[in-house]
Amino acid sequence: MLDQDTSSPPVAVSRRPLVLAGVAGFAVGSVVLGLLWALSDVEGAATADARAACAALERVGELPRPEPGGPPIGRNALGPGGLSRLAAAKELAEAAAELDSAHEELAEAVDGVSRMVMSLNYGDASGHRHYANALSICGRT
Repeated sequence: MLDQDTSSPPVAVSRRPLVLAGVAGFAVGSVVLGLLWALSDVEGAATADARAACAALERVGELPRPEPGGPPIGRNALGPGGLSRLAAAKELAEAAAELDSAHEELAEAVDGVSRMVMSLNYGDASGHRHYANALSICGRT
């Protein structure tokens, strides 16, 4: 007997659906990644840093003013943690200004306060104006 091949010839499998699915997946993934990046909101991070700077500055409390003819005010005048909070406020305000120039005024004001405190020149009227300005800016942030 003759051996007849009853099997059908191999069918070519199209890869087109797989390629289209891959391209579609890449496109959807790119759109999602783009949306997530756009929504990451650098401005929001800057505002959060500015608010944290304001919170740290407010926790420093009132700045002492020397009495005319009185003893000089020392480094511990701000109380426990005062210098650290002021340094944190300065760093956070600078970070906010780096991310968004709208916070530069706050950074400059806090820097002015920091310079006054670090020089222990609590009688510096400019430093007290910077402090009042920083608190005013914080009230709007």
